[in-house]
Amino acid sequence: MKRAKTRLIEILKAEGITNPKVLSSMARLNREDFIDQFYQNEAYENIPLPIDCDQTISQPYIIGRMTQALCSKEPMNKVLEIGTGSGYQAAVLSFLVNEVYTIERHQLLYEKAKARLKKLGLKNIFCRHDDGQFGWPEQAPFDGILVTAAIDEPPFALLQQLREDGGRMIIPIGDEFTQWLQIIDRNKDKYTVTTLDPVRFVPILSGKSTG
Repeated sequence: MKRAKTRLIEILKAEGITNPKVLSSMARLNREDFIDQFYQNEAYENIPLPIDCDQTISQPYIIGRMTQALCSKEPMNKVLEIGTGSGYQAAVLSFLVNEVYTIERHQLLYEKAKARLKKLGLKNIFCRHDDGQFGWPEQAPFDGILVTAAIDEPPFALLQQLREDGGRMIIPIGDEFTQWLQIIDRNKDKYTVTTLDPVRFVPILSGKSTG
């Protein structure tokens, strides 16, 4: 596994993930800790893998790309993640920022991720079972918001929870056929959009699931 992880980090470097802190954070984690036993042999392949509730753990390149785009804006001390999933993205962020707040609408994923992150001793991650489109207003504003599911347009509540003087959101925008990863930077009531790569994420869902 160690050799496979090293190979993956080299692949990420070759594909443009060059921030040493992001690479170091990904190297500190064992991706196999976040996936089902059935997929252990594929843990360090540069591909997404299935998890519970018909969701996925993202391709490592996408994790690195989104994290690098988010953390290139400073200061980045307090981050909100929408879509905890397996907990892997939150874990990557935990080595890079002071506080990570993460929301998951699927109760099963929320419970598993919370237990997994606790077992790993990542004490600066705070989990919530809720509809992520409304964010976490009690903890706002956030320096950064990272959304791990696609949506037609950025939720207004999330835009409002960005820090006014330089908050940054990373979000996949589009439908089931065409999606683009976007950076949204806030300066008071002005939002500047930068489009990055074509991507493919599961769609964002409304409501809080008990399953």
